[in-house]
Amino acid sequence: MSPPETATEPGETASGVEAAKADDGAKKPTGIPGLIAWVNRVIAWVQTLKPVRVFTKYGANGGPLLASGMSYQAVFAIFAALWAGFSIFGLALASNPALQKSLLDQINTSVPGLIGPDGAINPDTLLSTPALGWTGAIALVGLILTAVGFLGSTRSAIRLIFGLPGPTTNPVLLKLKDFALAIAFAVILVISAAMSIASSSALGWVFGLFGWDSASWAAEGIARVIGLLVVFVFDTIVLAGTYRLLSGVPIPWKYLLPGSALAAVVMGILKVLGSTLLGGATSNPLLASFAVIIGILIWFNFICQVVLIFASWISVSMADAHFDPRNLTPEQAKALAEQQASAAQREVLRATREETLAELTDARGLRRSRLKRLLKRLDAELAAGIASPPAPRP
Repeated sequence: MSPPETATEPGETASGVEAAKADDGAKKPTGIPGLIAWVNRVIAWVQTLKPVRVFTKYGANGGPLLASGMSYQAVFAIFAALWAGFSIFGLALASNPALQKSLLDQINTSVPGLIGPDGAINPDTLLSTPALGWTGAIALVGLILTAVGFLGSTRSAIRLIFGLPGPTTNPVLLKLKDFALAIAFAVILVISAAMSIASSSALGWVFGLFGWDSASWAAEGIARVIGLLVVFVFDTIVLAGTYRLLSGVPIPWKYLLPGSALAAVVMGILKVLGSTLLGGATSNPLLASFAVIIGILIWFNFICQVVLIFASWISVSMADAHFDPRNLTPEQAKALAEQQASAAQREVLRATREETLAELTDARGLRRSRLKRLLKRLDAELAAGIASPPAPRP
């Protein structure tokens, strides 16, 4: 009995089967070519990882440069905000020492080295700020200008990370929105300070109920964890407001909340390690005379980079889900696609024109005449903005 013939799929020839078997039996490259192929596969795999794509987008859109500009403005904004805030609300805070201390602690946690005997601002000087007068009024104007400027820069930076143009809102309404958000963030800061006081009081009551020593290391550890949770909630709310309300980018909640929470976690880690990070960054003896200000500037640079990196994280998450942050209508999407196609065609026409000019230099006779006619046609199409198919080459 003869051996059974190898079955083939419909439309598949015997030679095709043999070629497939030959391909399957081909050995993978070894030695240097094999190593290069393996490295290329590893690089391709690494580039598909989300953190890598996030940092790639962050760098490609100028994230480090944007963060540097934001941190520079933040230094001026924080000093103006503190002066105006304590000028306006100094009397109310003076009547509540517990809230006063909690608020200062909250600010110093958010910006290490800002307030303190050895910090940029002495707390006694800050608390003795006179009631709102001419000085306070001028500082208040400064607060408005610097806060609005900082928030405006933050909005532009976040929108650039998302690849979006500036907002089309009326500029006056945009400034009013920024001012309202600045006040809202300040109110949230005061609320978080009050929550810290309430949580400390509740914790002391619980310890007293069970007869535990509130000065023990366990009690202090629990109090520290609760304080960090309060800061985490505060940071998450502020970041969510920054990404969604300030920037005006239509981010769905399922991308906004995880991104804001992750950014708040990283900020919390930075705050826990704040003194260590700034101590190393400002250890240069040449910076000793103004190390505090340099430290604050470096700190804001860290924070602004975190804000923009996680804006990139949210943007990549939305892109993975095929969610367009531009929120275009079908008509707008069609018009944009046509505009992009027209722009691409113009680039093709320009490239063809450059090639034609290069060939025209050495062309002679009939070919030179054809190239001149082609060049004239290309110039006419570029001048008219016509996105027709490129002219055939002679």
